[in-house]
Amino acid sequence: MDPADEQALLDSIGKWLERDVCPLVRRCDHDDIWPEALVAQMAGMGLFGATIGREYGGLGLPTATYAKIVALIASEWMALTGVINTHLIMAAAVERFGTEAQKAKWLHKFASGEIRGGLALTEPNAGTDLQAIRTTAVRDGDGYVINGSKTWITNAVHGSCFALLVKTDPAADPRYKGMSLFIAPKGPGLSVGQKFDKLGYRAVDSAELAFDDYRLPSDHLIGEVEGQGFFQATGGLELGRINIAARGVGMAEGALALATAYAQARESFGKPIAGHQAIQLKLADMATRARAARLLTLDAAEAYDRGERCDMEAGMAKLFASDAAFDNAQEAMRIHGGYSYSKEYDIERFYRDAMLLCIGEGTNEMQRIIIARQWVKRNPI
Repeated sequence: MDPADEQALLDSIGKWLERDVCPLVRRCDHDDIWPEALVAQMAGMGLFGATIGREYGGLGLPTATYAKIVALIASEWMALTGVINTHLIMAAAVERFGTEAQKAKWLHKFASGEIRGGLALTEPNAGTDLQAIRTTAVRDGDGYVINGSKTWITNAVHGSCFALLVKTDPAADPRYKGMSLFIAPKGPGLSVGQKFDKLGYRAVDSAELAFDDYRLPSDHLIGEVEGQGFFQATGGLELGRINIAARGVGMAEGALALATAYAQARESFGKPIAGHQAIQLKLADMATRARAARLLTLDAAEAYDRGERCDMEAGMAKLFASDAAFDNAQEAMRIHGGYSYSKEYDIERFYRDAMLLCIGEGTNEMQRIIIARQWVKRNPI
């Protein structure tokens, strides 16, 4: 993307954040209010089609540009980025692995935001271990009957369609060969459970989905070939982990900005606390973490744009940037002192939101395992 066009896009989003988002963040977060007006504005800006190809009505943005957009939004309010992230992973699964008919049918509606949704992978007994899922799809005539449940599904309440991972062959060995991914719009047999009341990442809905003799036509099977779902789902997680890393970048930079402003305004012992060496050491570490997180994230995004395998790079970016977000939020809390516990200051929200990044899209412990395995594989003796 032309640098000037990219900067113009980022500038317009920055003005939107200042004008429309910032005035609503605290109320939506504290009262757990779905930001309906902001979501509509995001659709109007084309963000639900950010990474979808132009031929399907999307913006066709490079992943690196998308990562910068996510970081910018997350620097003000991380939760808002969750509305588009899981939706675009669903769209990516269709765009990368769907039939031409499926792309023509679904992607224009995904890009416009007419149909919004997400990714339905996690189950009560299967989080990181996706191969342990129990939701099944049984062939019945020209379609499938699906039974089971999913949990911690972003956009479950306000979304209308999901990329649904199921077992089409529960007896398959190895297990991943029996998994398939479906386009699953809401309808009879699909019900939404109670929304979770969360510590952070509020206002954006996370809930359970239950499938009770839920029926789908066979043309809703992505690619229309059974047994490909594990690779279709995990392929999308590379984009998801880059998104989480970009959120971490934004939060690390946002916490740094809040801490920097407060340290220059708050005085102790006759001078701004930014003049005290103890605070300077914290700010130096925070700035370095934020910068390193941004560079790692853009490195992974550029590898994704080149079509290279980047699970190691995405894992590195996700691991470091999410830890940077949490560490910077914690240090910013310390710099704010007692005021950090007041809901009148935004830093407490950064602290509550940051831990999600260390858990979501694969825990950071799992990222370390993925990184190590890929590192050894790429560097054989």
